[in-house]
Amino acid sequence: MIFRKPCSVLIVLFAVFNLIFVRKLKYTKTSLILATCIASPILMEILLFWNNDSFAKGLKAIEKSTSLLIFALFIIGNYQRLNFLKLVQTYVIATTLIMLFFFIRFNIIDAELMNKYLNGIHLWEMGYQFANSIGIHAPALNMHLAFVSVCALYFIFESFRNHEKKVLKRGRFIVFLLSFFFVLFVNTRMALINVLAGFLIVFFFEIRSKFNTKKIGLTVAVVVVLLGGITFLFVQKDPYMKEKYSTTTFAYMDKVGKLDEIDHPEIKVFNSLVTRVSIWKSAWELSVKNLPFGVGASDGKPELNKYYKATNQQFLAKYEFPTHNQFLDFLLKFGILGPIIVFLYIFTIGYLGYDLKNAMILSFFLIFFTSNLTDDFLLRFDGIAFSGFWFSVFGSYWLQQKLILDKAPEAV
Repeated sequence: MIFRKPCSVLIVLFAVFNLIFVRKLKYTKTSLILATCIASPILMEILLFWNNDSFAKGLKAIEKSTSLLIFALFIIGNYQRLNFLKLVQTYVIATTLIMLFFFIRFNIIDAELMNKYLNGIHLWEMGYQFANSIGIHAPALNMHLAFVSVCALYFIFESFRNHEKKVLKRGRFIVFLLSFFFVLFVNTRMALINVLAGFLIVFFFEIRSKFNTKKIGLTVAVVVVLLGGITFLFVQKDPYMKEKYSTTTFAYMDKVGKLDEIDHPEIKVFNSLVTRVSIWKSAWELSVKNLPFGVGASDGKPELNKYYKATNQQFLAKYEFPTHNQFLDFLLKFGILGPIIVFLYIFTIGYLGYDLKNAMILSFFLIFFTSNLTDDFLLRFDGIAFSGFWFSVFGSYWLQQKLILDKAPEAV
């Protein structure tokens, strides 16, 4: 999921494998409705394909979303064969080990950069440089890592519930602490807020469960102390973090739509809220002008860049900022139908988590929903593949549980 090219190859192989065993696919009316929800963004692109100015670019936009159709058909079609907890557990451990490898690699290959950061120089670029060394956008990477960290915490409680050996429990604690450290290291604001909110969701569901209250309290206390310790040590080494989450984020809010009046805006407000709000204002204005069907899937960013120039917003035009909000992005591209599809896509994940009372799925919903308020991850391959894969996995798990409940009366 983190690496685009290997991920693309694996998705193709996954599709070919399932086509070979296509007869094993089984669907019900409910699973087909769920598969349609998962594939809804690409189905909308096909429906409104005629609105693209360029045939080739329209096809390229569809190609980027093809994984949604593959996951919807083949994961949902094999939903009875899926082992949800084992899959998530493998994902958490594998991703954390991969990140550990690349963190060690970063310290060796980019030792000069690490020395600079340890000396408190240019700390604002640290997470982005690390993400670039892996080949992924920092907010996208931290969206993955936030989900990994929340799941790692969930499995700590699972280890106590299942009375696992001390060695396994310690291993889970190490994986959890490493995953949280990587979230801090990449250090994107929305991911850090989301991961802490995800921890609260896990704590809430564990407290509500019938699991031993004393053990829960002890585990929560240990986790809070460890998280507090890691965060404190990290902030001591990264004093810019205090500035980033306060003055830098909310600076120059009186300059919305007038960023060129700021001296060197690329230095002072490149990642600030005022830049996001200025982009949203322009995207909204352009979207309203192109209702009801939008400008087309392939023309969203070019048309927005033209609008920056037309409204004399040179800073935004120079860096060609995308919408940084998925609801606005789809409103601009597809008109009135766009935000409805985004709402359906994201909030169906929330419904699955709520119906299953599952902390990991609800945390994923929160992470993906809030991330798409300040970014546009259904515009990027990593966001499309990441959400499509897990949406399909969550849907398969929900179908399994529904099947068990349907059979329960027969057993009685």
